[in-house]
Amino acid sequence: MKSSKALVALIAAAAFGFASSAAFAQATPAPAKAPAPAKVAQPEKKHENHKTEKSAEKAVETATVGKKAPEFSLFDTEGKEHTLSSLAGKIVVLEWFNPECPYVKKHHEKNKTFADLYEKYNGKDVVFFAINSNTAGSPGSGKDRNAKAVKDWGMKYSVLLDESGTTGHAYGANNTPATYVIGKDGVLAYKGAIDDDSGADTAGKTNYVAKALDEMLAGKKVTTSETKAYGCGVKYKD
Repeated sequence: MKSSKALVALIAAAAFGFASSAAFAQATPAPAKAPAPAKVAQPEKKHENHKTEKSAEKAVETATVGKKAPEFSLFDTEGKEHTLSSLAGKIVVLEWFNPECPYVKKHHEKNKTFADLYEKYNGKDVVFFAINSNTAGSPGSGKDRNAKAVKDWGMKYSVLLDESGTTGHAYGANNTPATYVIGKDGVLAYKGAIDDDSGADTAGKTNYVAKALDEMLAGKKVTTSETKAYGCGVKYKD
């Protein structure tokens, strides 16, 4: 009898404990979930160019018909300096020069093209210069070689030395004898070939420089302002 009562008491105690645990579980709130960490906005990555770029060199603007001719400051074979700015008010004829070039010899030895131009226009506010842009050591370069050409050919105007090539590049002179005619206002009026015969022997029937000079001196517009120069290539330093 006593054992039966004990068993009932044990069962009742167990039931009470279970009910208490359930009640406690219901009364105790479940722990809140920790909020997910906020995503931090990452700065937008800029596209990187991993290629090494060479610094672009400033393009040299070459002489253009209708625009101011590039200034120059060069010394002749006698050591005298000449500048374009000092010739304001005069028409200037420039001849790119190399005494070893067959096409230059054509107009100074076989024919007197430039000598005749000088004689015809020298007294009309027209001045002439030859410019040698060949680098030092190349055929036809150097003060002595050009001074000899002036003497041998009886040239009555100076050869200016441009061994750095600065003036030649500024004018875009790639051939000898490329020619340029600059007006009294300093504006380039003609550039190109001396005449219409690109051979190495005979002079052409049309002398473009003479034609341009005649029109300019008459107050007219130069009708043929640009042609393709022919001759030997200028041996530039770079």
